[in-house]
Amino acid sequence: MKAAFLLGRLGFGGFFLYSGIHHFLDHKALSEYAASKKVPMPDVAVMATGAALIGGGASILLGIKPRLGALAVLGFQAGVSPVMHDFWTRKEPSQRQAEMVFQQKYGVAGRVPGTDGDRGAVAGQRARGST
Repeated sequence: MKAAFLLGRLGFGGFFLYSGIHHFLDHKALSEYAASKKVPMPDVAVMATGAALIGGGASILLGIKPRLGALAVLGFQAGVSPVMHDFWTRKEPSQRQAEMVFQQKYGVAGRVPGTDGDRGAVAGQRARGST
């Protein structure tokens, strides 16, 4: 069970860590997209959200202050998804795609608070013996 949990934590935290790194590697394209969504200071917003994802993902991945990491990821999801994936305002055919991305992001966000499925414990607290 511990091995499966660790693999899950590595994959879950790694997903957000990679996403944060992507914010820096593709900064220009993401900033342009954020600007098209009328995000204020899109360059700063992309870097700030990238930093939140890197910090949150690394925290979950490594099991260091995982509750703070989960809060960083949830803050990112709650603040960014409604603005960047606003499918309800779209009229074009890509509306369905935007809706699916939005639902996927909130599906992932729903997994953040209880990354081990035990009463909301995050990133191995049960495995270490505390509840």
